[in-house]
Amino acid sequence: MSQDTHAEHHDVIAEIKKVTIILSVLTIVELILGFWMIGITSPGLRLGIKGVIIILMMAKAFYIVAYFMHLKHELKNLIMTIIVPLALFIWFIIAFLADGNSFRNLRNNYDRNFKEQSTIKVEKKEAGAHATDEKGGAKEGEHK
Repeated sequence: MSQDTHAEHHDVIAEIKKVTIILSVLTIVELILGFWMIGITSPGLRLGIKGVIIILMMAKAFYIVAYFMHLKHELKNLIMTIIVPLALFIWFIIAFLADGNSFRNLRNNYDRNFKEQSTIKVEKKEAGAHATDEKGGAKEGEHK
């Protein structure tokens, strides 16, 4: 093996080790934040931690795509064919989530007869009470 090939091989292994360490550290930080978030009751702080975790996941995705899918060394045009559709797809998801949330809020505000199913409280039946239908009779299959 020539000296240049040996040095190049060593550089590639060093780069893979560096990326593996970076990915491991990012994963450990994500796990620590996730477990720390379990005990937090503040909605704003929980949302902030979730945002940080998403940013860390995007950084990991960049490293995986750049190094292990070998796009770091590819032409910029090839990278743009991946980044631009990804950005449009993310915008598409955000737009539909915002539109759905807006529709739900408008429906709850302007249709006075509409009640969101998740907000209806269901009363629990007592354990010792007999099940009866609306007219006071025993339900089907029960004895009077």
